Amino acid sequence: MHNSSIGKPYPLGATLTGQACNFSVYCPTASKVQLCLFHPDTEETLEEHIVANKTGGIWHIEIANVEVGQLYGYRVMDVNGTQQQLEKLLIDPYAQKLNRPCHWNPRQYKGNSQFMVPKSVVIAEQPTADRKQFEKQQPRIIYEAHVKGLSELHPDVPAEHQGTYVGAAHPSVLSHLRQLGITTVQFLPLASFMPEPYITEKGLTNYWGYNPINFFAVEPRYAFKDAISECVDMVAAYHNVGLEVIIDVVFNHTAEGGSGGPTLSFKGLCKHQAYLFEQEDGAHNTYINHSGCGNSFNVAHPMMLALVMDAMRYWVDVIGVDGFRFDLAASLGRDPLAFSQHAAFFRAIHQDPTLSATLLIAEPWDIGLGGYQVGGFPDGWRECNDKFRDTVRAFWRGDKGLTSDFATRIMGSRDIFHKGIKPVNTSVNPVTYHDGFTLHDLVCYSDKHNESNLEENRDGHAHNLSANYGVEGETSDPRILSLRERQKRNLFTTLLISQGTPHILAGDELSRTQSGNNNAYCQDNETNWLNWDLNKPQQDFLDFCREVIALRQGSSLLKDMRLEDDNYYAASNVSAVRWYKPDGTKKAPQDWQMTENQAFAMELKGDEEANGEHWLICFNASDDDVRFTLPMFGTPGGWTLRVDTRYSTLVKQPKVCVKQLFLQAGKSIAIFTYSY
Repeated sequence: MHNSSIGKPYPLGATLTGQACNFSVYCPTASKVQLCLFHPDTEETLEEHIVANKTGGIWHIEIANVEVGQLYGYRVMDVNGTQQQLEKLLIDPYAQKLNRPCHWNPRQYKGNSQFMVPKSVVIAEQPTADRKQFEKQQPRIIYEAHVKGLSELHPDVPAEHQGTYVGAAHPSVLSHLRQLGITTVQFLPLASFMPEPYITEKGLTNYWGYNPINFFAVEPRYAFKDAISECVDMVAAYHNVGLEVIIDVVFNHTAEGGSGGPTLSFKGLCKHQAYLFEQEDGAHNTYINHSGCGNSFNVAHPMMLALVMDAMRYWVDVIGVDGFRFDLAASLGRDPLAFSQHAAFFRAIHQDPTLSATLLIAEPWDIGLGGYQVGGFPDGWRECNDKFRDTVRAFWRGDKGLTSDFATRIMGSRDIFHKGIKPVNTSVNPVTYHDGFTLHDLVCYSDKHNESNLEENRDGHAHNLSANYGVEGETSDPRILSLRERQKRNLFTTLLISQGTPHILAGDELSRTQSGNNNAYCQDNETNWLNWDLNKPQQDFLDFCREVIALRQGSSLLKDMRLEDDNYYAASNVSAVRWYKPDGTKKAPQDWQMTENQAFAMELKGDEEANGEHWLICFNASDDDVRFTLPMFGTPGGWTLRVDTRYSTLVKQPKVCVKQLFLQAGKSIAIFTYSY
């Protein structure tokens, strides 16, 4: 038995102190706390220490001769609890490493849960990551990816590295991302998680990882040997090729769920501080469920807020990430119940010199009362814009009466993110996201097909604004295939020429399909993994995506337009924005209300700061060809066709249009630049 002493309340977690290790855990309502040490190979109990020392709500003890790699966990009994509570082994919320992934096993959980619950691991103090400093407000193109899905099928990645942090950093993967032209990779959750019991019992899993058990520990599922060092190396490899890395974080709930959910960590340590409760029928407290997952994490509580902030700093300072996308971020702005952009969570980040400089993206809603908060987050945050997604999908599907709203969306959704208050890149513009159809499926399926999720196709969103153009799913009809490819080009081009921050779902550029599944969270298989074996149409679309991204990146107007009437900035780079009807006349206010109107043009003219850029972008969402009269200015030169989405590639040898008339195909975009 190792000798023990009083120890210290801070820092929380397990901290090596010379020849000993200080253990500190927050358990404000406990009457008994046991620290358990386990064998590193068998996970059998080596020692149990009664933690007798308490400072406020923190219990602490120092154990002599504890070394790096020691496995540990806690058992806790409440003041009004029973001896049965001590049967549940608890993960240290401040553990920076777990010895293995967490899998639900009802047989192992029943009674003593020691062999189901992964063990917290004592680690040495981690060095500070060599971070690359990115400008917070710089223009970005975000690429949302799953760390496993990137390399699981990549032919260049060695078999033992496929699906791992090591595989995601393989030179071939990095080369693809660099050639694509994106700036920022947004990884789905990398913190440790446990798939839900109900999905596990059906033989499936939670592939996405939105069910955390710990906010610090890097998920060991994706490790080749050591999760922490390999994740650090992966982030560094992305930085070395100029790519920014942000991670999806889930601070709105945990895998412990609501009533009846398992006790894994917070429920046994500090349930009434970690979660939000409300009275039900005046008789007992029940978990508030703003997340739809059974419980809501109480970020407004001082100790829980400190935990979240400490976890974020760990991912920045140790792992080296450059920012965060917050899942169901409206929950984090509840203080504790009503949303406020001045909530403690936002204030805490704003004053933090490290975190305030990172990229912060909100999924700006949850399912609670008043949970839809698009446009309601503080300045400096970017927000996922579902209005952009829905309008762009519906416009290109052919829904009528949308030209006005479509124009608003492609100009940065300034009806939501107002000029003078928020920068134009605040709007994170997705056409597709991980939860929904892929881009390819968006033009191949009119309905969701989630049967493989084993919920009788009841799960997943039914409002997809998709179309199949004649056949549901795969087809060999050349007419349908041609139209589908054109629609993909229309959707992708719209995304890249719109003001705001483009968001690309990984694999869309590869024409990835989920066979109509729009909720593939439980599919850890080829449904989600990127397929790198491309046929000619798929390769053509990849080439097209690269070229359109390059077009945006080479333009100061397309990626960061600053209008004269936007006093958020000190200067503008635009001299004119004009809107035209197909006949070449300027659109009057009443023209935007013409419900049958599905074709119009937008002119963007830069000032000297924009190097004289001059663009004309013609949109035609109708099924019919439309004759456009291009505006002329009586100066030498004329309009040069740069993009025509009726073709699978950009115009390779642009030619100046000698004629003022341009016949634009139905369902297409034509992009011109003016030559002086």
